[in-house]
Amino acid sequence: MTAPRPGSAREPTPRQPAIARLLEEVGAGDRAAFDALVPLVYDELRVLARRQRRRWRGDETLDTTALIHEAYLRLVDQPGPGWTSHPHFLAVASRAMRHVLLDYAKRRRAAKRGGARRQVPLDVVDERSLAGGASAEMHAEALIAVEEALCRLERHDPLHARVVECRFYGGLTIEDTADSLGISAATVKRRWAMAQAWLYRDLTCTREGGERA
Repeated sequence: MTAPRPGSAREPTPRQPAIARLLEEVGAGDRAAFDALVPLVYDELRVLARRQRRRWRGDETLDTTALIHEAYLRLVDQPGPGWTSHPHFLAVASRAMRHVLLDYAKRRRAAKRGGARRQVPLDVVDERSLAGGASAEMHAEALIAVEEALCRLERHDPLHARVVECRFYGGLTIEDTADSLGISAATVKRRWAMAQAWLYRDLTCTREGGERA
């Protein structure tokens, strides 16, 4: 599992005070504030959506714009979401996009093979391989395999799973991940390294020995 490229989906802009204010208003239940927030962060949502799309070679109708729209529908009706910061919001938005793609992948698997499970080579789980020449079916299987492993990791250590969501799926920097999760940068670095090792072992055991408990 590869780390995100250096940099962040979030760059400091003069809009930060407005974004922070709108996030507070959204947390207080103001639907209009969410609608005002989206245009301010739309470019960042496009960055997240493109990153997520690199892992998907399924239904081409689910382009970047459609993925943002589907994520919007999942976010807009969350009651009192409590997004504590700009990076936290981006992490949650990235999670929503991931779940959209996962649902599409599951539907693709069910349609193609009646829901049967297929083993995934570890190299296909790597982000660079997901952007390469693997088949659409293998991409769908890889998305599902990583998600299932992440769910097992969450049962083992929820904070490890949140770090993976921010770093691998959200592409957040160490600093933004720390901000999003309310922990130190040093803790993020340590947890990220441990989580990658755990996921690699888990995926290896699943591939070689069948589904784990």
